[in-house]
Amino acid sequence: MKTKSNISSIKKHRFSFFANQLVNKRTLYFTLYTFNFKSVLLCGLFLFSINIIDGQSLNDLVNKALDNNPEIKKFELQYRIASEKVNEVNTLPNTEFGVGYFVSEPETRTGAQRFKVSAKQMLPWFGNITARENYASALADAKYEDIVIAKRKLIASVSQSYYTLYANTAKQDVLTENIKLLETYEILALTSVEVGKASAVDVLRLQMRQNEMQQLFGVLSQQFLAEQTNFNMLLNRDKAINVNVINELNLPSEDFEITTENLALHPELLKYDKLYYSVEQSELLNQKESSPMIGFGLDYINVENRPNMNFSDNGKDIIMPTVSVSISIFNKTYKSQTKQNELQQKEVLAQKQYRLNTLETLLDKAINDRISSRISHKTQAKNLRQAKNAEDILIKSYETGTIDFNDVLDIQELQLKFQMNQIESVKTYYVQTTIINYLTQQ
Repeated sequence: MKTKSNISSIKKHRFSFFANQLVNKRTLYFTLYTFNFKSVLLCGLFLFSINIIDGQSLNDLVNKALDNNPEIKKFELQYRIASEKVNEVNTLPNTEFGVGYFVSEPETRTGAQRFKVSAKQMLPWFGNITARENYASALADAKYEDIVIAKRKLIASVSQSYYTLYANTAKQDVLTENIKLLETYEILALTSVEVGKASAVDVLRLQMRQNEMQQLFGVLSQQFLAEQTNFNMLLNRDKAINVNVINELNLPSEDFEITTENLALHPELLKYDKLYYSVEQSELLNQKESSPMIGFGLDYINVENRPNMNFSDNGKDIIMPTVSVSISIFNKTYKSQTKQNELQQKEVLAQKQYRLNTLETLLDKAINDRISSRISHKTQAKNLRQAKNAEDILIKSYETGTIDFNDVLDIQELQLKFQMNQIESVKTYYVQTTIINYLTQQ
């Protein structure tokens, strides 16, 4: 804690610039107050120009995230794998080749049989291969919705992180302004101490309040770095890259119209429709696979000439075309698969209804929270105007020498609270808007 002599030295140091230019207390206050807010205004304009030049558009950042995000690439690769399975199923069963050697050579009229070579190709029932292709395509279409969902979620995550960074930066700016304002009040308090209108305790309270703000400023700075890391990871880039957000974000005069009917066309729900369709294709394939399979083959049997005999077919080889049929008689696999498909369709419908209820709840909550944020923003603006009026009254009382620095600190604390709440309401408004866009955007 500073002693009275230290306070006096600090007072002389900070007040020397103004002492030569002041005539009375009115001139003192007016000069200091104007100097402080002009410097803040010029600083704000400078920062605003920097953000315009160096600021990064949210749309550009979102596009970078869509191009670089590894999760999107993961789903795209999964979709390509699923699409490639269409070519995998467009095949026939393996061709069977066989070779046999007669250990005990059977004798026939035309000679002894030495060895046998056979080939056979099984063919699925008509439409079986097409059914496989349709099923594989249906699974690939369902997998494609994962890409659409992931992109929507990424857009929402990048936007929400961006607005969080904006709110953090705006709060730091507010703290900087309030710290400078407290420095002005501290100079006024030092002047009052010199003329016996205030005590050193008032100066110490102002300094302690500045310390609290500096602490909060440091905490916000660390939170910004943490959120900046999260933001850069969404863009799949180095975590230390600086993110420049817009300098000012205001609420629109009117909210855009929300078409709740679009919720039924949300990719998360469309995915269930495609999954249901894939189960239908699975059942069609199951029915085709339960049909018989037809096989065509050819057997060749080598026959040795009979010695010391002369007739037309002596040693004539045997060529025998074959036809075979594969029928499922004692197999309950296909009936069980049909039952499983029926249950799976019911499961998909139940999952879709559950997800629809969840999305409707999220949409209603987002709409109501956004309305609440607008109400809060208006209330905080009204409170700020009234706090400013109270501050003006307190400052005017300085002319009569009756200023109470406890009241000054109370009003300043209220102003800071209202400013922080106003920034938070703006952030909430845009965060809820991203949720609404995620749910209703086409």
